[in-house]
Amino acid sequence: MFNIVVLGIVSFLTDVSSEMVYPLIPIFLTVTLGASPAIVGVIEGIAESIASLLKVFSGYWGDKTKKKKELAIAGYGSSFLGKVVLIFAGSWGGVLISRVIDRLGKGIRTAPRDALIAESSKAEARGHAFGLHRAMDTFGAALGVVIAYFLLIGNINNFERIFLFSMIPAFLGVLALFFVRQPREISAGKKKLTLSWSALDTRLKAFLILAFIFNLGNSSNQFLLLRASKLGASAPFVILLYLAYNISYGILSYPMGRLSDRIGRRRILVAGYFIYALVYLGFALVTHINTLWPLFIVYGFYIAFTEGVEKALLADIAPSHLRGTVIGLHATLVGLALLPASLFAGFLWDFLGASAPFYFGAGMGLVAAVGLFVILKE
Repeated sequence: MFNIVVLGIVSFLTDVSSEMVYPLIPIFLTVTLGASPAIVGVIEGIAESIASLLKVFSGYWGDKTKKKKELAIAGYGSSFLGKVVLIFAGSWGGVLISRVIDRLGKGIRTAPRDALIAESSKAEARGHAFGLHRAMDTFGAALGVVIAYFLLIGNINNFERIFLFSMIPAFLGVLALFFVRQPREISAGKKKLTLSWSALDTRLKAFLILAFIFNLGNSSNQFLLLRASKLGASAPFVILLYLAYNISYGILSYPMGRLSDRIGRRRILVAGYFIYALVYLGFALVTHINTLWPLFIVYGFYIAFTEGVEKALLADIAPSHLRGTVIGLHATLVGLALLPASLFAGFLWDFLGASAPFYFGAGMGLVAAVGLFVILKE
């Protein structure tokens, strides 16, 4: 439990830093730097996809070398460096470099960190562990959004000051990671460490394929924020909407993780993807900024129902000696889908209107809900 709490503190601090910056990036790009929605899609798609290529290899390397903690430190350190680059970004190209560095850090750290959480918890309490971690992570995000809001009001165009302050919690998060203890790993005997697709459980392979297909329609959250901005929401208002999303996500993450331990992962995940479909349909139809409040709040439900529970499911199904590798493979497939998803969303927006990417996302969410119901039969 000690490791889970410490890793939760690390994620809390890092998300304070990241979420001070994240909701402002689409506004900074389109208003301050004059970029189009398509450019926002290009930046997010490239950054997420390049970083995701690392996730399966960092997971594999952590399983092979048993240096999961060291990889996590390197990853969180890279995200700190990304904040430094953002301060000096004077064009959308500079923002792209910053986002790539930041996401590379996430690519390096995600699988080893999640494997540490799985190895530090009992099998029957894995949903509990991942739910607690996600809750701490998300309350850090909420605090970051609050800090950004108060830094922004009164000086609505001073994004650089917020970028500068975001470096402080990012640095503290890296320091906290040094307190993590290396858990005792169960010996895998003579099992060979391999990335072979054929070595995976059939249900696990079906889940990974479905996750990739769904995420082809799951564009970056930046488009939700951009949708709010284009409807007339000011930068502080967009930040408050994002805060509402983080609060609802944070409140529900831990209960949903615990509930998945009791009633099974399948029911929670199917409900989560159905919620996603409804929310994206709402974003397609919304015409007034006040309607955005329930949409952002319920979008937090989707994340709470799926993110931690998916990781617990992967840890349940994956062979113990390949746990980090499988978690990394899932993250890589999701990230690879984000490049075409974000590019497609940006061009749909530019050529067919702001509602188009959200109609498409709603359809993919419905496909995911039905698919999970079928492939995750108990």
